[in-house]
Amino acid sequence: MRYSHKLSDAVHILAYIEIYHDDSLSSTAIAASVESNPALVRRLMVALRQAHLLTTQQGTSQPRLTRSPSDVTLLDIYRAVEDEPNLLHVDDKTNPLCIVGGNIQATLREAYQEVQHAAETQMAQITLERLITQIWTRQRQREAADQAEN
Repeated sequence: MRYSHKLSDAVHILAYIEIYHDDSLSSTAIAASVESNPALVRRLMVALRQAHLLTTQQGTSQPRLTRSPSDVTLLDIYRAVEDEPNLLHVDDKTNPLCIVGGNIQATLREAYQEVQHAAETQMAQITLERLITQIWTRQRQREAADQAEN
């Protein structure tokens, strides 16, 4: 099974834009941080712009967040970039003549909806500001550890 990294890459892009707001914010520079290609970064930035989380200006490499990081949630970003909004998926090919196969789909859809609701509720409470704060905290810890080693 292949996993989507769109959400983590989109959060990475937004955090990068906020942290490096005075530096070059070209898709090439951002892609170097994501360790991806500029085309992927541009596609995600288009989705973020369409969701009104990001603004860009043709001919410049100075994208900006449209709102404060404290007003952008993980759920906002998730909804902006993920093509399939459901986290979990039911196998629709089961044997309807079997007790399990005939009933598992409806049973799992109900359970998965509970999981989806809980995940979205939690994602709505996590802000980009919180994630950026954690990035800075971890960076300071790394620098302190490096200082201690030297």
